[in-house]
Amino acid sequence: MDEILPLIEYGHTDYGENKVQEAMDKWTQIKIDQSNIKLHLIGKLQTNKVKFAVKIFDFIHSVDSEKLAKKIADEEIKQNKKLKLFIQVNIGSEEQKSGVSENQLIDLYTYCKKLNLDVIGLMCIPPTEKDPEKYFSQMNLLNKELNLSELSMGMSSDYLKALEHSSSYLRIGSSIFGKRT
Repeated sequence: MDEILPLIEYGHTDYGENKVQEAMDKWTQIKIDQSNIKLHLIGKLQTNKVKFAVKIFDFIHSVDSEKLAKKIADEEIKQNKKLKLFIQVNIGSEEQKSGVSENQLIDLYTYCKKLNLDVIGLMCIPPTEKDPEKYFSQMNLLNKELNLSELSMGMSSDYLKALEHSSSYLRIGSSIFGKRT
């Protein structure tokens, strides 16, 4: 937290966290004290953590199934809170990564809209061993096809290429704070 407080004092308002429990431990009091802080869940969300995620986060970048979407919709009603959501696309078709396949994207998007979820964009993490540019370009096209306004892609190692393909949300924590220990 010591490295985050100077940024908050400087006026930075958007922060990402990978894990729900870590976010609750770190951010609960800060969000009470600083109502302008927007917290983004950028890691995988398990359905058993949805009630906690809806409570602490303002954005979820990792919606990847109908089951998760339904849990979020139900919890938004219970907590009377509306989050901004990104559908995570497994753009490289990698077995070890989360995200909906490109073939299932429209079905998941349609389902989310039926649930009255506020899907504002798509998110991806391209394969690390390959040039990310073709994946960023593909994501930008998919986002435009769905007429979505935001795009969450690009990390410390590839954010400049992501910006060239209309990314509006970047995950560059390790460039700012250093590698996680």
